[in-house]
Amino acid sequence: MRKVIKGNGAVAHGVRLARAQVISAYPITPQTSIIEELASMVAEGELDARFIKVESEHSAMAGCIAASSAGARAFTATSAQGLALMHELIHWAAGARLPIVLANVNRAMAPGWSIWTDQNDSLSQRDTGWMQVYCESSQEVVDSVIQAFKVSERVLLPTIVVLDAFFLSHTYEDVEIPEQELVDGFLPPLELPQKLDLEHPAALGNLVFPDRYMEFRRKMELAQQHALGVWEEVGREWGELTGRPYGLLEEYRTDGAELVLVCAATAASTARVVVDRMRDAGIPVGLVRLRVFRPFPADAFRAVLGGRRKVLVLDRNCSFGHHGIFHQEIKSALFELPAAEQPEIRGVIAGLGGRDITPEDIEDMLTRAWEGRLEEATTWWDVLPAEDPVRAASVRS
Repeated sequence: MRKVIKGNGAVAHGVRLARAQVISAYPITPQTSIIEELASMVAEGELDARFIKVESEHSAMAGCIAASSAGARAFTATSAQGLALMHELIHWAAGARLPIVLANVNRAMAPGWSIWTDQNDSLSQRDTGWMQVYCESSQEVVDSVIQAFKVSERVLLPTIVVLDAFFLSHTYEDVEIPEQELVDGFLPPLELPQKLDLEHPAALGNLVFPDRYMEFRRKMELAQQHALGVWEEVGREWGELTGRPYGLLEEYRTDGAELVLVCAATAASTARVVVDRMRDAGIPVGLVRLRVFRPFPADAFRAVLGGRRKVLVLDRNCSFGHHGIFHQEIKSALFELPAAEQPEIRGVIAGLGGRDITPEDIEDMLTRAWEGRLEEATTWWDVLPAEDPVRAASVRS
């Protein structure tokens, strides 16, 4: 079945098809319409699930943790300050090895107050133990939500499925909605190896002494590394069923490319147009879209970027005091290449707070990188100069 739906609606359909059993959620712009649609599906009998209306995002995650601990397939959604409020329990969900799926609609963190997109909210959770997937289209959103439940339930780690605010969450696209029978064959009912069970009582989340704590965390790291192969396997299996395979990365016109742009999410759609235009002009550029950020596909990046002349990383985020976050992680991965295979790597930070990243912006970035005119390791794109009096007057706004 094909439908014209927005990105948030795609999340809801993915959750419905995955047969989530508990939805615990609190509204926050721009993700509110996800839980509104799910609430309607539950009320109208389209989805056999318990919908829990809570009083904060902290409580929303607490509800998911309780449901998942009892063996139910659990889902929630949030954005920005809501995800930040969940942060304490985000750690708990991963440490408890609960396969919860969370949809995060990327929204810039306050202050200044913003409802528009950038990736700092989700990337602030990168060290919690959650897996993260960044989507480019509404079709990928539907498919990724379903795959996220399968991967999470195999490796016993939770997943954040990420989509850009407004550029994707509220943009309508033509989407193929899989049949329920197909999804049921792909995603079996959840069976946790340990859960709260009155017939087999046990305690969960106990105090752990120093002689055992590191072993638990090492198991989380091993599960993350194992998940790299599981994401690839599940993406191939989904492709065999639907004709839409997925991997950790997506390459576009990288054959013969001497300069490769790396980006994630909806910016990749704009970048493809620019790559085509510059290829037609004889400039050997290509594109790599990062899809699975955690676990980080370091080997895949080394395989596709090793031996290139130049790499430009476009970040819609910033680790303040360092680089863009994708830039620093890719640079770390490429450092392990032999010196002769290491490309020159530069980063650009753009689009924070929902600012448009236009085709002209991306073409200018790539042209300057190709011509060696990006001298700094990181360039902040299209910002007022620091000495500008308007910027100086508004620095505390």
